[in-house]
Amino acid sequence: MSAPGHLPYRGRFAPSPTGPLHYGSLVSALASWLDARAHGGAWLVRIEDIDGPRTVPGAAQDILATLERFGFHADEPPVWQSARIDRYRAALDELLATGHVYPCGCTRKEIADSQLHAHQRNTTLIYPGTCRNGLHGKRARAWRLRVPDDAPPGAAVIRFDDRWQGPQSQNLATDVGDFVLLRADGQWAYQLAVVVDDAEQGITHVVRGADLLDSTARQIWLQRCLGVPSPTYLHVPVVTNDDGEKLSKQTGAQALDGVRPLDALVAAARHLGLELRDPAPATLKAFHADAIDAWRRRLAQLPPVMG
Repeated sequence: MSAPGHLPYRGRFAPSPTGPLHYGSLVSALASWLDARAHGGAWLVRIEDIDGPRTVPGAAQDILATLERFGFHADEPPVWQSARIDRYRAALDELLATGHVYPCGCTRKEIADSQLHAHQRNTTLIYPGTCRNGLHGKRARAWRLRVPDDAPPGAAVIRFDDRWQGPQSQNLATDVGDFVLLRADGQWAYQLAVVVDDAEQGITHVVRGADLLDSTARQIWLQRCLGVPSPTYLHVPVVTNDDGEKLSKQTGAQALDGVRPLDALVAAARHLGLELRDPAPATLKAFHADAIDAWRRRLAQLPPVMG
């Protein structure tokens, strides 16, 4: 698997249109934009709207308008995942032809019951591999990707260096199990869509919130199965509410105030640990120039970019 470091930098911000942009999303947008600009690279926007039941009408247009008001101008037209369903189907067909995926007939209750029977108390359900060797009379509900068998021990461990969080590893066999690419409700899973899109858009660097750090090993394994390069990853600290929960629409995050974008941008920069020379910039242009320099100084404290 080739490293992307020798390629021109291409980064992206990929919001889900489940509501308006909020402060937690702004932190991720700012970090990804700053990293692209600090490296003289391209910054793209992708609307991740394949989860139909959670998509809010008009939210995508509102997000794009908010990004513009905050001075984030994409270098290419936005990409919409809902227009790329044929690409996800083609990737699944490729994985089927190479024996990497199989149909699964298990319900969440059956998986949960098997986990309890094995005296596991993980908050995340680990698939026990029930349908790996056939449906055994069940009806196919979903499609799963095979993860490596952990034999010898440690063979299923995926390791990578995160530019912010440092060295990472995850044992896909014991921590995750075979994971879903096409859900029982017919919706394409995030893991498949993001890998296909990053590869086809030529994304070399992914900058996003640390809440997605746990997904990275799965995405790297899927990239290997599809024979596409893995981007370089950087996961920034997430914003939390007063109860210590990740700030999100589900935990009461409020829509950004587009009338006073500088206040929110300065706060987001502080969350990222950036030392601005001017804590009260008069214009978006002044803030962006200051923040890019501050990001470069922050990068000097992080592991170097590959290549």
